[in-house]
Amino acid sequence: MSAWVLDSFAIADVELRKLMRDPAELVSRAVQPLLWLLVFGQVLARVRAIDTGQLGYLAFMTPGILAQSVLFSAIFYGISVIWERDLGIVQKLLVSPASRASLIIGKAISADFRGIVQACVIYLIALLLRVPVRLEPAAVLGVLVVVTLGSAVFATFSLVIACAVKTRERFMGIGQVLTMPLFFASNAIYPLQIMPPWLRVIAQVNPLTYVVDALRQLMIQGGHSIYGLGWDCAVLTLVFLVLLGIGVRAYPHLVR
Repeated sequence: MSAWVLDSFAIADVELRKLMRDPAELVSRAVQPLLWLLVFGQVLARVRAIDTGQLGYLAFMTPGILAQSVLFSAIFYGISVIWERDLGIVQKLLVSPASRASLIIGKAISADFRGIVQACVIYLIALLLRVPVRLEPAAVLGVLVVVTLGSAVFATFSLVIACAVKTRERFMGIGQVLTMPLFFASNAIYPLQIMPPWLRVIAQVNPLTYVVDALRQLMIQGGHSIYGLGWDCAVLTLVFLVLLGIGVRAYPHLVR
């Protein structure tokens, strides 16, 4: 196994150990999707104000809430890097033999773990609410792959932002500004067809749209992907590689 792979998993192992010592974050992150599905989803399902075709509204929005959980848990990941910079950890990592790419990939892997936990929570909530989810092993595995890709994309995006702003206060402000537009300018809670043309254009360049699109086919009985699973995964992979390249160049600037 190559050195950068081992280095990536070593970084991920450190992050996971920190998370296991304080799992309160995972518990708190589970509350938000519960509220969205129990309150928002149940109300709009009764109103029937949004045309979701053959899918009930609760089934339509469940993959969107999973994508939202992935986004919200990963987008603030960069703040941990700023903390590590302030503690002198980043400086030590940069002078270690580990490549910059492995440092970023290791962080992304640990974000993937959070996303998978969120997927398990939302599957459980969906089953309790009698949402028609697909439980075939291949479909569940596909969901985990898409969640992993989505978590890696948004965690890496978060690290790039952290390298640019360099302070916790600015990062929190920018993170809060970005999360809502990314969520609402996607197909998470309403279909692309009902969007005004300008918003549809934004949604089509929003990575979260492709996360939701893939999850809707893989997770829900009768759900389908607009763009196709192959295209969704290809877009997410390409975005991750682009962000990884930017992050490799930007990471050393965090300490300057």
